[in-house]
Amino acid sequence: MNLPNLITLSRIPMMFLVVWLMSQSWPWAATLAFWLFIAAAIGDWVDGYIARKRNLISMFGKFMDALTDKIFVLGIMIAFVEQATVPIYWVLIVLCREFLISGMRMMAAAKGVVVAAERGGKTKTLTQLIAVGFLLFVPMLQNDLAPQVMFDFSPYAEIIHKVGLGLFVLGVYFTVRSGVDYIVKYRAVIFDEQT
Repeated sequence: MNLPNLITLSRIPMMFLVVWLMSQSWPWAATLAFWLFIAAAIGDWVDGYIARKRNLISMFGKFMDALTDKIFVLGIMIAFVEQATVPIYWVLIVLCREFLISGMRMMAAAKGVVVAAERGGKTKTLTQLIAVGFLLFVPMLQNDLAPQVMFDFSPYAEIIHKVGLGLFVLGVYFTVRSGVDYIVKYRAVIFDEQT
């Protein structure tokens, strides 16, 4: 187990910790949740950088990096649904796409075809991460920073929340768009079409 893979796998326990912190009401829990999320998101870039720089790229690393991204983001999205931050239908769309594309990748792999990460999938993941970051920033602002500086951040928190929701919708769009792109590109493999 090399360092990039350890960093990759650390996102799974970090997701559980972030989700747990999101449900806590003690001071600075929201701040800790936000910064742990940021650390995990940066870790997503760091593990790839180290793997490339030290020539530690492996099939396991490629597979687990994509899988832990999905687990990390979807876990936090589900927590948002429980808190009524985002509608369940948005998260269900993302969940369906991830299962469909993961299933398609398995079908392709069984036929000896490697489905590489596409730009649309990377855009989708980046947009989702930014949206989640905005939505996690709101409770930090309201619950932790406002009482400390004795300032009403409500108008700003509302704007940030709306931006986060807008980015979330954009992320859902990129999720669907990239899913359709994958299916169109690899339809011959999926549907056993003759090429």
